[in-house]
Amino acid sequence: MSGNSTLNISFLGAAGEVTGSCYLVETPFVRFLVDCGMFQGGRQADTKNRKDFSFKPEQIDFLVLTHGHIDHGGLIPKLCKDGFRGPIYTTDATAELLSIMLRDSAHIHESGAERENRKRKNRDNQITPLYTLADAKKSLDQLVPQKYDERFSPHEGIKIRMREAGHILGSAILEIWITNQGQTQKIVFSGDLGQPGRPILRDPSYIQNTDYLVVESTYGDREHKELGPSLDELVEAIDNTILTGKGNIIIPAFAVGRTQELIYYLYSLTKKKRVQNLSVFLDSPMAQNVTKLTRRHIELFDKEAKELADWYEKHGNELTLKLTETVQESIAINTIRSGAIIISASGMCNAGRILHHLRHGLGNRDNTILIAGYQAYGTLGRRLVDGAESVRIFGDEIPVRANIITIGGFSAHADRKTILNWLGGFEAPPKQVFITHGEPKASSALESEINAHFHWKTIIPANGDRVALD
Repeated sequence: MSGNSTLNISFLGAAGEVTGSCYLVETPFVRFLVDCGMFQGGRQADTKNRKDFSFKPEQIDFLVLTHGHIDHGGLIPKLCKDGFRGPIYTTDATAELLSIMLRDSAHIHESGAERENRKRKNRDNQITPLYTLADAKKSLDQLVPQKYDERFSPHEGIKIRMREAGHILGSAILEIWITNQGQTQKIVFSGDLGQPGRPILRDPSYIQNTDYLVVESTYGDREHKELGPSLDELVEAIDNTILTGKGNIIIPAFAVGRTQELIYYLYSLTKKKRVQNLSVFLDSPMAQNVTKLTRRHIELFDKEAKELADWYEKHGNELTLKLTETVQESIAINTIRSGAIIISASGMCNAGRILHHLRHGLGNRDNTILIAGYQAYGTLGRRLVDGAESVRIFGDEIPVRANIITIGGFSAHADRKTILNWLGGFEAPPKQVFITHGEPKASSALESEINAHFHWKTIIPANGDRVALD
């Protein structure tokens, strides 16, 4: 696909996969990006992230970011390092999140490069980090935070409004109006949509109209379990592992969103007397910072979350939540033989402290590894879910003897039913719907559902496609 119309969109990531979200929108008078995400999972991820951008960063006028997850904003420091000098527009909460996320990401890249270079004996064959902490800090200076539901104009002829997406703290659906020679076209980017009725965050906003729609399809081929049965499974895992006094529960969790939800559920179950006297270790510096940030944004909470926050003020000590501050404290957790719930990042088990806990815990039949989030193809988490008998961690082959439990009802992504319900909020058919941010099976399934329910014109773009919007 290609085009030379007055309005073009290029799909530069999250096309045929769920990471690397990046869209280039071009008109005769402005060029801007929606998201600039990092590719994650699989052997090719690092190669993709290190490739030169397919456009000249210095020629991009501005960037709009849907939310703070690394697969949507993780290449921003590289973009700025390579020449982008424009403003980065996002919500207030996302701007605060990025300050945590990008610094942490830079630390991972710096330490990873340092570790790899120690292995390389040839001094002339050293690698450099994708970007440094200095690069990350510098890119943060380009952030221009915006309020939900208020239109702003980043460039003449462009108006944007950010609406609640309900995915993670600060996540936004983008409404973008582009006016050229008296003609206005509207594009909506769903970003990552959340599942309504979930804790802490408000439900996604409905959008009434658009000319063009870019919609995610992460779970376009399935429906999540109901939350009630998922909480029952969590309680059962606690009963079978913790109450027996034999083992620990290890939970790989995304530092943003999933960790805060899990803590919410554990407090909520404690409040309802379904569990008691839990000992929870939150072993992720970034997740700790995000949890503290989340508490500061109570204005973005839903009604139930505000009520639980009130209960916590009086009864918070009914659950022991330990935030590990140092590496030594993190290491000490692995000396606990039973009774601990360990929540640690990363959520797909491809980096971070969770690897140490899995290295120590996977071989114990009395332990439970609780998978509560999406595991991308090529990640360690995906191999565990797919039933691997052993996995390699830090160069060692580790037998998988622990119980691997997947609880699907905690997803922060909208499922097929929710996406279709959200699409039903449009009062008129868009001229074109672009289905992105999904593995091929999920995107194709959602396309079939959209065609069956709405009879809309749909396209599943391939990576690198440039489409003319007439």
